[in-house]
Amino acid sequence: MKTFLKILLIAALLLLAIKLSPVLFVGALIGMFVATVLGAVGVSLVVALLAVVLAAALALSPIWVPVLVVLGLVSLFRKTERTPQPVVTA
Repeated sequence: MKTFLKILLIAALLLLAIKLSPVLFVGALIGMFVATVLGAVGVSLVVALLAVVLAAALALSPIWVPVLVVLGLVSLFRKTERTPQPVVTA
């Protein structure tokens, strides 16, 4: 008797799923549309943030470009305190 009730319950759930499938389909379509809109908004926000960072870098370039040149020259002409490792040939 338990097997018959299990089969009857599975059949009832199957009929319920078939009856609710159009509602689930519409819900899935609405969810995909919302995800698409939110994804587009997210991508546009990332692009706007990159534009702001690029504008800030360009506006501050009169400060950081000479600093980088000085640091590069200092590191180029600085003497290293370490002695080089001896080369051992076999």
